[in-house]
Amino acid sequence: MAPQHFVTAQQSPAPFFVTADRSSFKEGDEITGGEAQLLTCNGQPLSISSAGCGSSKVCFRKPLNCDPGVSPDCYFLSAMTSTRDTAIHLEMTGPSDGYIAIGFSDDQMMGNDNIFICGRDSNGIIQLQHAYSTGRRRPDIIPLGNVSDVKSSMKDDIISCSFTTRNPISTQRLVRSSSPYYLMFAHGPTSNGEIGHHTSTFISDTKMDISRPQVITNAIQPPIIKAHGALMLIAWMTTGSLGMITARYLKGVAKGKECWQDVWFQAHVFLMTLTVAATIIAFILSFSHVRGWSGGAHPVLGCVVMILAFFQPIVAMFRCGSQHRWLFLFNWSHALNAVAIKVLAVAAIFTGLSLIDSSEDKWLLKVMGGFVGWEATLYILLDVHMRCKRSGE
Repeated sequence: MAPQHFVTAQQSPAPFFVTADRSSFKEGDEITGGEAQLLTCNGQPLSISSAGCGSSKVCFRKPLNCDPGVSPDCYFLSAMTSTRDTAIHLEMTGPSDGYIAIGFSDDQMMGNDNIFICGRDSNGIIQLQHAYSTGRRRPDIIPLGNVSDVKSSMKDDIISCSFTTRNPISTQRLVRSSSPYYLMFAHGPTSNGEIGHHTSTFISDTKMDISRPQVITNAIQPPIIKAHGALMLIAWMTTGSLGMITARYLKGVAKGKECWQDVWFQAHVFLMTLTVAATIIAFILSFSHVRGWSGGAHPVLGCVVMILAFFQPIVAMFRCGSQHRWLFLFNWSHALNAVAIKVLAVAAIFTGLSLIDSSEDKWLLKVMGGFVGWEATLYILLDVHMRCKRSGE
């Protein structure tokens, strides 16, 4: 069915008449009736800004203090209640290739949440949906109910929706509640009109009452996630790096044998054992907290790092003797796998930091970038020094 633009709107009461495309429908075809929310259709993006935050409306955003009217990288939610009735006017916007969504929850975990989704349908049109989540699966779509004044837009991959709801907010399907709630904001891809697993979320630090204008802050990461990140940084930016540097560049420095093994080799084994142990502990901590698959690139990279790091020392146990003719094959495969783990681990750290860095200038990513740049420079200088030393000999 094709929309008929620039046609005078029907102002009379139902039944309404619809003009159908004759290439798709012919006389005698039956058109099944249904319920839908009519959206305001225009070519201009919605004008959503942070004006009035804390004074006339509730605001929840990431990065902290961003303004969607100024910054295109701002995820933003605002809520304004009416003084005349129970109406709540909600606005949400943010960059996404599929959908953005807001949720009201009794806790900071997914499940039993009241959700509004603003995303692409199967035709690529931005639609508003009401949903209820029961856990770590796709939320159940429920009727919009008493929702009006729905507007949506998408420009430069920035999705925006605004609407007014008079539905009581409830985290139960049948029981209505007026208690304070945690706010959730998520975004992710869509496929044929169905939302996929969110690529990123942020949650309010406390429960809030949307009838009281305020600026809500994001929840800080729990200690278990901080421990996960710290262990991965120690593993792949400290002990792992030292272990690789020792094996490649410091053989001549740590000469001699202890317990029938070269000192450099024992140092390498000790450092890499610490690295693998820290990786395993960090891996267990993250999954024990999330209790499921969180989605996005970070867990994928983390799982690949865990698998490769787990098998690296096992394969090393079958290393052939120092005089064996095939030793070079082991050395190359061992080194290439180590480089692959290092690159993937650094990528996993970057994606992890991007999930928790709510600052507007992304200082965590910048510090990590400087750390990686310093380490890369060190490797280059050590390699140049080693080659110069060999050429001199």
